[in-house]
Amino acid sequence: MRSPADLRREAHGLSGALPPLLADAEHLASNMLLGAHGRRRPGTGEEFWQYRPAQATDEARLIDWRRSARSDQSFIRDREWQASQTVLLWVDAAQSMGFASRGMPPKADRARALALAVAILLLRGGERVGLAGLEVPPRSGGIQLLRLAEGLLAGQGGDYGAPDIRGMMAKSRALFVSDFMGPFEPVETALTRAADRGVRGALLQVLDPEEEAFPFGGRTVFESMGGGVTHETLQAADLRARYLDRLAERKARLSDLARLTGWQFDCHHTAQSAQSALLWLYGAMEKTR
Repeated sequence: MRSPADLRREAHGLSGALPPLLADAEHLASNMLLGAHGRRRPGTGEEFWQYRPAQATDEARLIDWRRSARSDQSFIRDREWQASQTVLLWVDAAQSMGFASRGMPPKADRARALALAVAILLLRGGERVGLAGLEVPPRSGGIQLLRLAEGLLAGQGGDYGAPDIRGMMAKSRALFVSDFMGPFEPVETALTRAADRGVRGALLQVLDPEEEAFPFGGRTVFESMGGGVTHETLQAADLRARYLDRLAERKARLSDLARLTGWQFDCHHTAQSAQSALLWLYGAMEKTR
């Protein structure tokens, strides 16, 4: 059992990491000035969406008589459907996400900032956002952002992670962010089970530039961040082609899996603009409505 002093040190460490993470996420989200947004389909709500010709099945009370008076046809005034939805985030906390080449941020930092920026935009739109698992249930409102940030910074797993689908409700949406460099089967299982529940969402693979380029030669010792996997070679350059083929195969499998389950997939590396990744993420989440 941890002592009170251990818990206090852990709490101080966590609170110290919160401001930079929140600042990064707020900075990303601030460049996308999205107010309360509709759901781009007719339903209950306050925002006008469109006029459409009345149909035989429409009730007379729904007809907009002022608009209809300007035409020989009757028109219905549709409003945007604005019922809030549930979105769950899973950001890989495995040790592999701690990798960073010279001058680059750790993959985990970029992944958390992007996920939290998406959460900011979704919360602004009235959605309920939570973390996959049971630690941070989905809620709306500004205080939820702090809960999400604390949850994203808490704990670290083994060498490689797999999506957690506990707590995912039917017909909800989800975002999975990881390097997806570990065993593929747990990812496939999690996504398939989520899709069976009617969950739709987006997969974002986050990689470091060195993982994309494999700029190694000569004697090299490769070791996973957690030390669980080690491989030594005298001719690292000879492995480059095989490694790049395996990486391309992994991306293709992730893309195919997303397509088959109705999800969206993209790969982002930490030398690229975080803003462009956020734009893709937000657009991908909108497509899953």
